Amino acid sequence: MQNMDSPSPLPTPSEIEAAHELAPPLAKQLESRHLSNSKLNLDTPAYLVGPDRKLSVLDLLDYFQQMGSMRVSDLHIKVGSPPIYRVDGNLQKMKGPPCDAGTVELFARSLLADREYERLIRDRSVDSSCFTEFLQFRLNCFHDTHGIAIAVRALQTTPPPVQEIGFPNNVWQDIVRRHHGLVLVTGTTGAGKSTTIASLINHIARTRACRIITLEDPVEYQLHSNVALVSQREVGRDVPTYERGLRDCLREDPDVIFVGEMRDRDSAMWTLTAAETGHLVFSTLHTRDARGSISRVLDLFPSNQQDEVASQLSLGLSHILSQKLIPRADGQGRIVAMEVLNNIYAVANLIRLTKLEQLYSQLQTKTKNTSEERMITLEKCLAGLVRKGLVAPMEAEKWANNPLAFIEEMQH
Repeated sequence: MQNMDSPSPLPTPSEIEAAHELAPPLAKQLESRHLSNSKLNLDTPAYLVGPDRKLSVLDLLDYFQQMGSMRVSDLHIKVGSPPIYRVDGNLQKMKGPPCDAGTVELFARSLLADREYERLIRDRSVDSSCFTEFLQFRLNCFHDTHGIAIAVRALQTTPPPVQEIGFPNNVWQDIVRRHHGLVLVTGTTGAGKSTTIASLINHIARTRACRIITLEDPVEYQLHSNVALVSQREVGRDVPTYERGLRDCLREDPDVIFVGEMRDRDSAMWTLTAAETGHLVFSTLHTRDARGSISRVLDLFPSNQQDEVASQLSLGLSHILSQKLIPRADGQGRIVAMEVLNNIYAVANLIRLTKLEQLYSQLQTKTKNTSEERMITLEKCLAGLVRKGLVAPMEAEKWANNPLAFIEEMQH
């Protein structure tokens, strides 16, 4: 595996600059509301890479378009380091000089509107996003010990077809047909949770006449009203908090609700209530497996409420999809490995009794590709990817939650 100091396939500043001159200027394609009142724009020269040669943040963003966001997912900019891209999951430095404080400040002012830059100075961090004709970028600007730092995540402007996500079975067909229940998509940061949910919701929007309302921080994918009617609300812009958005949402006649993240007790309580009252609700958690996801929800509440919440979750939960993005064996990007929990009666009973240690046996045994089962452990999914030659065995073992269980799956 390459690290930040190993030979990098990333272009030199000269190559980036030349590519930008040949490509259509993305500045003319920008549709971001955030840039409309900014003093600077994306093609403001900022990064000195040689005598009389400066690159703009637009030059750096062009590399996402050239390589594709499935391979180059992130860009990190901080004082004292050259720009660093995440390529196929690994951090790789660009061949250029370290950024100084003035350069990073210019990058931040280019990416943020005036009001957002003021919030960065006041609150020490700010979320934002911008769009191009081909890609959308999710931003977080923050302060560290050296000054301002910027994390840029690239997204497609529209989510991929649900058939291309990489579900290990046909569980997605069951989910998009549902009219109520909570679907949790979990995983670490950068595991593709938002992409999976956006793909599922986009399929529903194209195939079912229903009302879809999303609460996101920030809006990541642009979803269009096709057969369905879609409203996307951004926390901090269109609504002050997730809790307020959920309170409002239940009075806005929704059929499908997407809550960007269950961050605290209030947002979790309203999300569970929405699922329990006859809505199909999607949300995310930063957990690595199905059992940990249920534990995380319960731990948001005090001990004297956890039995009640467990009962509520057992009734309202539909599915838990816990996913990871694994490097492909051929080095060409990453592929989804997914653990799937289907809240059938036996699972609901274990959740209600908080016997979560027994959930793994359900994942191991209820594996028929029928709507009554369709469960799979992450380890079984990884073993399947290895057998297909898509993931190297050592790489799969490294990503398994339970390496011994993975080895047993490989032996079988």
